[in-house]
Amino acid sequence: MAKNVTTLLKLAGISLLLAVMFGAPVVAAQPQVAVYAWNSEVTIFWDPSDTFSNEIVWMNNVYETLLRYDPFQDKFEPILAESYEKSADGMTWTFHLRKGVKFHTGNEMDAAAVKASIDRTISRGKGASYIWDAVSSIEATDQYTVVFHLKYPTALDLIVAAGYSSFIFDPASSDHEWFKQGNDSGTGPYMVGSHKGNEEIVLTKFTEYWKGWSGKHFDKILFKEVTEASTRSLMIGAGQADFTNRLPISEIDALQKNPDVKIVHTPSFQNLLAMFNTQKAPLDNKLVRAALAYTIPYQDIIEGVLGGFGRQSRGVVPYGLWGYSDRIKQYTKSIETAKVLLKEAGYAKGGFKLLLTYASGDENERRVAELWKSELAQLNIDLEVRGMPWDSQWDLAKSPDPNKRQDIFLFYWWPDYANPHSFLSAMFETEKEINFNLDYYSNPLFDDLINTAASITGIDRKEAINLYIEAQNVLMEDAPGVAIYDMEYIRAMQASLKGYVDNPAYPHVVFWYDCYRE
Repeated sequence: MAKNVTTLLKLAGISLLLAVMFGAPVVAAQPQVAVYAWNSEVTIFWDPSDTFSNEIVWMNNVYETLLRYDPFQDKFEPILAESYEKSADGMTWTFHLRKGVKFHTGNEMDAAAVKASIDRTISRGKGASYIWDAVSSIEATDQYTVVFHLKYPTALDLIVAAGYSSFIFDPASSDHEWFKQGNDSGTGPYMVGSHKGNEEIVLTKFTEYWKGWSGKHFDKILFKEVTEASTRSLMIGAGQADFTNRLPISEIDALQKNPDVKIVHTPSFQNLLAMFNTQKAPLDNKLVRAALAYTIPYQDIIEGVLGGFGRQSRGVVPYGLWGYSDRIKQYTKSIETAKVLLKEAGYAKGGFKLLLTYASGDENERRVAELWKSELAQLNIDLEVRGMPWDSQWDLAKSPDPNKRQDIFLFYWWPDYANPHSFLSAMFETEKEINFNLDYYSNPLFDDLINTAASITGIDRKEAINLYIEAQNVLMEDAPGVAIYDMEYIRAMQASLKGYVDNPAYPHVVFWYDCYRE
């Protein structure tokens, strides 16, 4: 009962916050205000060149890219570029820009700004800037034409459409410290109005947006961190939020009975991974790592935690994204196989303890870890399950001493851009400054396979897929980590919210300009 009272008080506090922020309670009489209740910090990075985390949910409404990718039709929507073409050898790409587009600063978007934006992102070397590795040089050949010269024929159209590191901004207003203060210089339909640390941000309508504002649109969007799933569920049920994410099945089942709430099931390119600390005993032994992969109760997790809305991963590239294949090895739960591997590794009686960390507040991750803990107990392996804020997990994982790091880092990955390279390079390529290699894995054969694949995606995707498949089988053999499931998104939103279309290439993003309240 105490927990319910606490939750209701929090909900009341959120209502008061909205009343103060917008001058009146958020009710049907004020359809211009939308609320997105997000399960974690809404901002980790403020700089559009550095962005690599949760801010994807609002930043894609503030900044725009040259193109936007539709993975279902494998087509591109023109955004800041009206058209483009590539040379026969795939080494030169020319983009023709939309005229009359203004930045939130009032300056005009042109070829020089596009070149400066991408050059800055590359030179900073942060976030997902690795996606530009193929670019040799960029030319602004006239005011509205940009030419990219490549080192090798990669698929540049996928890169310029990325949800990270492809944003175009005003080079005259692009100071890193200025961005960190909560400022922006994008071209999108909304601009940063106010914010409260990393916990919430309010976007306001940019009146000079190039698409105009005829028709129905929201004027303001509030993105707010609400870690408790029960609170997010109550907000949706009470009409205090328009959209939320990552609710457990129990909350979804309850909301389905509410006629004012709509539950939407959509595909995703997001998976849950367990990354093993390959630099710390006993997980420095690949036999032990493989043994652990055989102890994961995959089907119990999919049925019991996801309610059937997902599938066991095969390899690391998620189902539906090109590069996924049934030719990749898939681990299954087999305690007997695990026993054989542990015996061969010198741990016939188990007898060791492991620390697993997950994002505090994520009920699905916690339940996955607890189910796994139960299986490992059968082998006399003690799994400590610890929920931590993301920053604390990251600091632990980046400790200079491998023995001080967690043994298993449980976390989600979604694509930087709709390319298998996003999953394979960022998490498993030999350590770079900007990647998420949280298993500290290094294999020159794997590196060569994925980089060769990346170098030909612009002219021979079929052969690139073959190489990505081979690389994933190398991963399955070495077992530096294992993808547990490919999730299906289950969104809870107000039934009155119209215009929402999910795009798994931009995970968790609502393109709010296209939405309105009926």
